[in-house]
Amino acid sequence: MIEVTNLTFGYSKKSLLFKNLNLKLEAGHIYGLLGKNGAGKSTLLKNLAGLVYPIEGSCKVKGYEAGDRLPSFLQELFFIPEELFLPDVTARQFMKSTAHFYPKFNEGAFFKMLGEFNVSADSLLKDLSFGQQKKAMIAFGLATNTATIILDEPTNGLDIPSKVQFRKILASALTDERCIIVSTHQVRDLDSLIDTLIVLQDQDIVLNNGLDVISDRLQFTSASQVNAAQVLYTGDSGLGVNTISVNTDGESGKVDMELLFNAITSGNQSIIDILK
Repeated sequence: MIEVTNLTFGYSKKSLLFKNLNLKLEAGHIYGLLGKNGAGKSTLLKNLAGLVYPIEGSCKVKGYEAGDRLPSFLQELFFIPEELFLPDVTARQFMKSTAHFYPKFNEGAFFKMLGEFNVSADSLLKDLSFGQQKKAMIAFGLATNTATIILDEPTNGLDIPSKVQFRKILASALTDERCIIVSTHQVRDLDSLIDTLIVLQDQDIVLNNGLDVISDRLQFTSASQVNAAQVLYTGDSGLGVNTISVNTDGESGKVDMELLFNAITSGNQSIIDILK
């Protein structure tokens, strides 16, 4: 579905964000892309969408070179950036002027999602709050039924009930033919939504694993429930001390993505090696 090969990119050759980065993503998955501020998450997504161009290497989506921006590529990809600049039209008018670029657009699904998000189809988009604008564009993007959906910080501006609704709607939009990528710095917003975790750090992908694989190899629990000698990483949640240790009992449990992200970005090489 998506294949990034030896990607080298920087906004100047003297300051590279990525060097020889490789990544493969398959259809039928919701990927969560995590990284510290400045790690290059948004830039990686822009490379996948063909909005910026590699210095070296390639980004291919369904066999198309993203940077070529061919019509056949564009009609199978929808990108929702972190910042929105919407025209002076209603959601209904936006649909009528834009939906024809996407052959598989589902008008009924669009209006249904607007209703679930409690967004008016007949209010001017520019007059909506930022959160309402985000929900309108998420509804439109999912209604395109493109093979690839890329969302950069989609939950920014959403209140707690809207975040819950977002997770439900996005999960229901996944099909075996669709690849969904969600980038966020709010790890808990991806809870119970993604099935594969990607971590970007130090110009490279240091983790690209399914949550099932992670839970098979690592155990996430409180410090009181595990032998201290087995602990690989310890983090204070404010409500107690949580740990990551090697899963020795063969039972899969819930992955604490925030704890795992903190462990990886702190440079815990033992955990990175276990998940390779």
